[in-house]
Amino acid sequence: MLSDDRLLSDDHLLSDDLLPSEPWTTLRQLLVAVGEPLMELDAGSLDVTVRGVALLDPDDDLSSCPGELVLVIGARGREAARYVRMAARAGASAVAVKAAGRADDLGAVAEDAGVALLTVQPQVRWDQLQALVREVLEGARLAAESDVEHGDLFTLAQTVAVLAGGAVSIEDTGSRVLAYSRSDNEIDEMRRLSILGWEGPKQYLALLREWGVFHRLRSSENVVRVDERPELGIRRRLAIGIRAGERHLGTIWVQEGDRPFAEHAESALLGAARIAAVHLLRRRGSPGVRSPQDLVVGLLEGRISADLVAGQLGLDPSASAIVLAFAPREVEHDRSEHELRQLETGNVVSVHATSYRRGALVGTLGSRVYAVLPEVPTGAAEPALTALAEHVIAVLGRAGTRAQAAIGSPVPTLAEVVMSRSEADRVLDTMARTPDRDMATIGDLRSEVLLAETLALLEANPDLRDPAVTALVEHDAAHGTELVTSLLAYLDALGDVRAAADRLHIHPNTLRYRIRRATAVTGLDLADPGGRLFCHLQLMLVTRSSGP
Repeated sequence: MLSDDRLLSDDHLLSDDLLPSEPWTTLRQLLVAVGEPLMELDAGSLDVTVRGVALLDPDDDLSSCPGELVLVIGARGREAARYVRMAARAGASAVAVKAAGRADDLGAVAEDAGVALLTVQPQVRWDQLQALVREVLEGARLAAESDVEHGDLFTLAQTVAVLAGGAVSIEDTGSRVLAYSRSDNEIDEMRRLSILGWEGPKQYLALLREWGVFHRLRSSENVVRVDERPELGIRRRLAIGIRAGERHLGTIWVQEGDRPFAEHAESALLGAARIAAVHLLRRRGSPGVRSPQDLVVGLLEGRISADLVAGQLGLDPSASAIVLAFAPREVEHDRSEHELRQLETGNVVSVHATSYRRGALVGTLGSRVYAVLPEVPTGAAEPALTALAEHVIAVLGRAGTRAQAAIGSPVPTLAEVVMSRSEADRVLDTMARTPDRDMATIGDLRSEVLLAETLALLEANPDLRDPAVTALVEHDAAHGTELVTSLLAYLDALGDVRAAADRLHIHPNTLRYRIRRATAVTGLDLADPGGRLFCHLQLMLVTRSSGP
């Protein structure tokens, strides 16, 4: 079977020749979501695109199924060879058959026919597998429609698995498995049977009822711990109910593997349950439920009113709010890699932000991920929020994504989050020039932000330039002197010659000479406060524009 590393290689997310609204995925993505223990790739490429799923009964003819995954019913191993060829002629991109012990021969048939081959475990029901593939395709469609929406159920399960440090499954109220994370070999038999059977084994469900686990999951939002039962082959678990008000929608389970749960596992579960509730409500067709991604992007861009957002998510539009923004330290040139990193960042931010505030909204604009957090103190960003930002940065770093975080000022109402987002963006823009800093609030960098914007204004308006400073720059270029850096150091030090000379590693008399030379060359009057200030600003612009 293929390793997760191969499944998650760089070039598998998007194809330019596909319409954004068309439901599609690749075999790589499909196996990442639902591979072990249901099926594995036996022949063909992981980058094959799947645009639909069809059932093929031996008594049926298959006229046309372009780009679809064809599930061959009633024929196994070499018996399925003619149906593999039939599917290939009909335009199928992949064929799935039940394992029968001599898959190598069938793999050669598939390769000769030019179609990928998946081998499915004998216990798997075809109707369940068909529904599962459709679920993945629907998640891909929703992601495309909402500009890579963070959090279809399979993606959410995988994110929680990483954050909690265990194997995750998401189930509905009937204990039917809706989605699950990739598994290693450290899973117990109960998890394996649940995935293969598409629901929890009845004997185990009876024990959970007997232990009162289901009652606790339905009656509160707290994380429930289920002890390990070695005699039953059951590892330790964490679980949380998925709720919408008093309505119980399902459960998220995390099974412990060969290492203990992560330190913040329970917090991750709390946030994930709140995110899952929105997806399950949308799945059930609850009227008016819109994607949180759509809502937050519209709100931050000013396209969707705060009253509409509040009405959709049960928020108070008059409550205070604050924007927390994350940006990659560098944007990957490879489009697929960039999309993957952005998706991972959005999922991590979603889980943590939602655990911090129930009504948190998370969405993406460009390469940045934003969280709108309601009902916060109006004075300044509270310490718990800065700690949250630092924790998310650390989690992303461990996953290989280097990012920076910025926090805007709290605003009095939800309608004013555009202002908080603007401040967060300004902080990120400023931090991009200080790569050694991971996180800052607008209060931390207000002077740097204002200075950077002032210099940008000066740069955009050549009429504001002082010809004397331009002449000084030209003199340095023509004569190989260092009058610009010397005068700037002098002004930075507020006229303290010794401090400026120490910074430049020159003798104070050398600096005094250079300052006299600079004023002689340009006619600058450093005794004039206004002229000195403007000269200082323009020298800063010159040195920043020229770079290190």
